[in-house]
Amino acid sequence: MELVSPAGNFEKLHYAWEYGADAVYIGLKNFSLRAKADNFSGEEYGGISVLKKEYAQRGLPKKLYCAVNITFHNKDLKNFLAEAGYFKRYPFDAFIVQDLGIANILKEKFPQIPLHLSTQANCMNYEAVKTYCRLGFSRIVIGREASLEDISEIKQAVPEMEIECFVHGAMCISYSGRCLISAYLTGRSANAGSCTHSCRWNYKMFSNGGEPMQFSAEEEGRKGELFPVEQGENYTALFSSKDLCMIDYLDKLKKAGADSLKIEGRMKSIYYTALTTRAYRKKIDLLNGKISGFEAQPFIDELYNTAHREFSTGFYFSKEDADKTTAGESLSPYILAGKIGKKLSQTEYEFISINKIDAGTPLEYVGPDICSIEDADYVLLDPETGGKMDWVCHGHPCIIKTEKPIAEKFLVRCKTVR
Repeated sequence: MELVSPAGNFEKLHYAWEYGADAVYIGLKNFSLRAKADNFSGEEYGGISVLKKEYAQRGLPKKLYCAVNITFHNKDLKNFLAEAGYFKRYPFDAFIVQDLGIANILKEKFPQIPLHLSTQANCMNYEAVKTYCRLGFSRIVIGREASLEDISEIKQAVPEMEIECFVHGAMCISYSGRCLISAYLTGRSANAGSCTHSCRWNYKMFSNGGEPMQFSAEEEGRKGELFPVEQGENYTALFSSKDLCMIDYLDKLKKAGADSLKIEGRMKSIYYTALTTRAYRKKIDLLNGKISGFEAQPFIDELYNTAHREFSTGFYFSKEDADKTTAGESLSPYILAGKIGKKLSQTEYEFISINKIDAGTPLEYVGPDICSIEDADYVLLDPETGGKMDWVCHGHPCIIKTEKPIAEKFLVRCKTVR
């Protein structure tokens, strides 16, 4: 099974590929459902092309998918046509779309690039899959409401169609992510890439006291603005879904006919991107007999060290599990202290700080094939003077000296203090 990871910018793309993704999906500005992600623009296509060739030369071919998955209005079609030449500069291996109008344009402008149907299209049955197959799609990103049984039936009915399934990340109380809550409350549409995540806000419940009892909700920051709901009490997150996690059931997805597994999170950190990708990579390698369960398990356990809400299995086994909501922030027991940059000597590396740390703070290094290495004996050095540094923070050049077996592209973390 292919592993597809999110890439909200070039750095996340690099880490996703480095930590085990077979493919990444990105968005270009103005045409992606994650408008608040950095997304790609300018001349970044050059760096991606070079990086893609480097992996190919190492015998690690990587794929690049472009999410053009907004709901297109007429003006959006015109804007895309005006920028179609720019899209041609990227080494795309597929386009992910939900709108049939833009699908026709893509087939005309990019006839050699396959089309993948976005989960936003809500494709849920084998007759719909047959239709999309006739329209020229080579892959369906199945609607999130599909069960394992649904996927199995679809694959048996249309075996030539590739099936891609979400396996990890945030879920929406909506139909395959087609949500109107944000647009209703704030005027910012999730279907145009501007979701405000209104489902995660806190709401206070009111009732009319009558029979039948009717409820309405008031969001904490919008006093006096009420809208109707069915049930609840006090402050709660009315629509906040649990996060999806299928790491323990990839064998069942494979048996059902899944060809590709997809991680959600183009707006998440490089730490989340790297560790989540790495965990699923190791589990797939375990299923393929490349590593043992003993070797894979520590990497799988690291999923709990990324920021996440309560985990669930979504709709795969029972919709009752997907219907359960949760509340609270998405937190991690670690903060990302920084990244390991260029190797300068046998024991010295460029240290690219992200958050402030004091010298002596216990650190942990994580890498593509190294679960974690603890280090309290490192030394922070000033690159200009060579003298010891007492602390470092973002924007301050630094060298880290350590005897630990680390490498470029390792991440450096430390425990959070709460």
